[in-house]
Amino acid sequence: QVQLVESGGGLVQAGGSLRLSCAPSGRFFSINTMGWYRQAPEKQREQVATITVGGTTNYANSVRGRFTISRDNAKSTVYLQMNSLKPEDTAVYYCNFYMRGRDLIWKDYWGQGTQVTVSS
Repeated sequence: QVQLVESGGGLVQAGGSLRLSCAPSGRFFSINTMGWYRQAPEKQREQVATITVGGTTNYANSVRGRFTISRDNAKSTVYLQMNSLKPEDTAVYYCNFYMRGRDLIWKDYWGQGTQVTVSS
């Protein structure tokens, strides 16, 4: 069973930066789109940023210009560089891969979530 392993969350002051990363463990065959989502307390999960296999990116309006998503296809890893962090960025961040695992079925895989807390 493929699992996505995230790292890089933590506590930072407003205006600071954090970098999240996510990579799969276990055997898989192909990865298409990679993305980051977040969920704040008592709010629905929302899309933060996505990146296609070709490198096309998409950002939520609330993070555009401050966050940068990138991927290293050789390492099957996605990154989220978060700059100029605001208290409203506080949430659990989840990575998402649309990928084909050992069962050869294309489907969404999710990371376990990493907490990002921005203090004012």
